[in-house]
Amino acid sequence: MSEAGRGERLQKVLARAGVASRRAAEELIAAGRVRVNGEVVTEMGRRVWPTDRLEVGGRQIAGPAAPVYLALNKPTGYVTTARDPEGRPTVFDLVRAAARVYPVGRLDWDSEGLLLLTNDGELTHRLTHPRYGVEKEYHALVEGHPNQITVDRLAAGVRLGDGLTAPARARRLRPTQTGDWVAVTIHEGRNRQVRRMLEAVGHPVRRLLRVRVGPIELGELGRGQARELTRQELTALRRLVGLDVSSPRLGGGREMGSEALERGE
Repeated sequence: MSEAGRGERLQKVLARAGVASRRAAEELIAAGRVRVNGEVVTEMGRRVWPTDRLEVGGRQIAGPAAPVYLALNKPTGYVTTARDPEGRPTVFDLVRAAARVYPVGRLDWDSEGLLLLTNDGELTHRLTHPRYGVEKEYHALVEGHPNQITVDRLAAGVRLGDGLTAPARARRLRPTQTGDWVAVTIHEGRNRQVRRMLEAVGHPVRRLLRVRVGPIELGELGRGQARELTRQELTALRRLVGLDVSSPRLGGGREMGSEALERGE
């Protein structure tokens, strides 16, 4: 996960809130005077999110930011970081929300499709942690025409350089003149996993599209467009990873361009 996707250091947030200088904030943390979501925190490396509740000496220092939950149809040619050292476009050139949001996981520069963004740190943690096994479904246009034996190999697990992949679900979708579309559903988060799996069975990927994360589907969302998650979607998503479904203020599912997002509409 990128630096932006891991929140901000606690002492930096305290300093920006005017509690103390960053050095003095570190002393407060070390002394056990700082709580995050009711828990005493003493480690300097702790990162926090806008929705976390911070207290210093029993006093809450800032109200929590309104939770934001977005689905983006990421095109190819964008990276899922706040800044790119190579100067490439980022997904934040497409989405400028009223509150600062972070990508849930990542999609590579040359991959496209569903990307979730939020400022809800606990939800992001659970969606990306292997313990929760959240499914991600991809549709891939591959070179050649995979047969059923190849599909069964994908489903059983493929030996990669970093070990055998977990069992997946795979099926053929439709043929084209240049290759076939296949669907692969995984619940791991290895780097470029679907691409490597398909290459390992002899069918390199020509195009890769993520169509689902858990219960959230890409649907008809336009390329480069973002929308709020609906109440039903967010309830299903939080229930999937064992979170309270009554705590967040839920979105309405509206589709919006970057200008509307910037205005907080």
